[in-house]
Amino acid sequence: MTKILYIAASPRGAMSQSGKLAEAYLAARQAAQPEIRIDRLDLWRADLPEFDGDKAAAKMTFFGVGDMDAPRQSAWDQVVTVTNRFIEADEYVLSVPMWNGGIPYKLKQYIDIITQPGLLFGFDPEAGYSGLLRGKSARVFYTSGVYAPGAHAKYGTDHHSTYLDWWLDFIGVAKIETVRFQPSLLTADPTGDQMKALDRARDLHLRQA
Repeated sequence: MTKILYIAASPRGAMSQSGKLAEAYLAARQAAQPEIRIDRLDLWRADLPEFDGDKAAAKMTFFGVGDMDAPRQSAWDQVVTVTNRFIEADEYVLSVPMWNGGIPYKLKQYIDIITQPGLLFGFDPEAGYSGLLRGKSARVFYTSGVYAPGAHAKYGTDHHSTYLDWWLDFIGVAKIETVRFQPSLLTADPTGDQMKALDRARDLHLRQA
């Protein structure tokens, strides 16, 4: 049974434009495949642990720095619990509004928690980094108020999709499909553009992994 982890990065709930796209995709996907399981993770309601000193120190033990003592092990166990929920999914759906050219800080916090050696990536001094996930796919729904791909730099710069593309590739997610509703404000027909984006979102289920 396919398990989808839906990661909602907007705090706007039902008003979120990126969330509407993701939900349109999920509804179409579940209509076509009623047996799939959807696990919803609202980053703004989730009890995400801080990636603090003990967790950072625990991470560095994998690179030969320090020892995994009791406080570090306890901190690491929290990281593993959060990360296992991510690893157990077959597909990732992310709704991601652009914030100041990048991603919302709650999503960055989540990424910093789960992107750990031995869990999502490996490292070899000669070969470098390698993603540990295999056979996973991602559907990412991007929105922004003013920025649009190819627009003049005065309307913003994309550290949004470029960062997430890099991260997904870094952890081993090879199949990535995206839908953009950009811009959502600086457009002559925001309602019409939204409808077209929703149609593209629904159609993604036809290209499932």
